[in-house]
Amino acid sequence: MPSPIEVDVNGDIEKAFKNLKKKMAFEGIFKELKRRRYYEKPSEEKKRKKEEAERRRIKKIRRFAAQSKGRRFVNVKVVAKDSRDRDDDRG
Repeated sequence: MPSPIEVDVNGDIEKAFKNLKKKMAFEGIFKELKRRRYYEKPSEEKKRKKEEAERRRIKKIRRFAAQSKGRRFVNVKVVAKDSRDRDDDRG
């Protein structure tokens, strides 16, 4: 059984309800409720899970490609600062 979701009320019930809905959406409770509304055949369940895994895999590949692309174009200039270099620059 899933652990209960706790929300602080602090006098504002509407804000607490909004926070509860956010937490429930993050936990995937709404998606689960929609999915369990009707019977899903085992073959449909396999197909759905396969499609979800494919979406996650593609998302992960895109994220990795974007990160590596960003790293490729970063120009880093390393300058060694030494006390002798500062004295030489002054004259």
